[in-house]
Amino acid sequence: MDHESSLLKNFEPSWDINILKSQINPEKMPRHIAIIMDGNGRWAREKRLTRVAGHRAGVKAVRDIVEASVDIRLEVLTLYAFSVQNWERPKREVNTLMRLLVEYLKKELPEMMEQDIRMIAIGDLDRLPSRVRETLAFTIEKTKNNKGMTLNLALNYGGKSEICHAAKQIARKIKEGQIEADQIDEGLFSRHLYTADLPDPDLLIRTSGEMRISNFLLWQLAYAEFWITQTLWPDFNRAEFFQAIIDFQKRERRFGRITGFLGRKR
Repeated sequence: MDHESSLLKNFEPSWDINILKSQINPEKMPRHIAIIMDGNGRWAREKRLTRVAGHRAGVKAVRDIVEASVDIRLEVLTLYAFSVQNWERPKREVNTLMRLLVEYLKKELPEMMEQDIRMIAIGDLDRLPSRVRETLAFTIEKTKNNKGMTLNLALNYGGKSEICHAAKQIARKIKEGQIEADQIDEGLFSRHLYTADLPDPDLLIRTSGEMRISNFLLWQLAYAEFWITQTLWPDFNRAEFFQAIIDFQKRERRFGRITGFLGRKR
């Protein structure tokens, strides 16, 4: 086994997974968790590996977290897989990311069917390479009737672009007389976003320690709880994922209200 392969192996976490899982309250589960998967390149650099090796290690982390999400019956998992800004990376790296995405979809489709996972994607998908669009469309079609967890991939996605897209759709409908400007409210606007059929994320997880949301789900994250870890994405595993959920369940979500006497919110 070469150096890269040995480092890409999944390591057993030091925590007892079953103990952590038992601490998750199924009555307080977040419906929707969104993850900014950051740190593949840094992980590879620290280990003196290629960036390709870092991205491949990141795919292994994706598999682990998807399996963990199914295990705890999460309703929706959104992964920030490729942003509109990522096109600015070196062409070779972009091509590698596209190839890994196709490989992942083809390899994981049987598992998605077995685990009853419905896969969808958000973003400006028309700009993706044809082989990616075709594989993506095939996977979405094959899994569309699955009733388990929804796995949502954000591809060629940008929060500002999404909001502009929604505004253009609404403006077009006003021009065509389908709606009146006075009808515009938060609900109507939300129905024109890519995530119209999904609940807003309850929990945002970001790896690698960066304290920003990087143009991700700008509208939808308005009241999400944030959980930031210094762990680089390839090293992020279900033990830390469960810890994030346990921490989330200890928080009081007030949605802008205050807690008064006797615990009443006002």
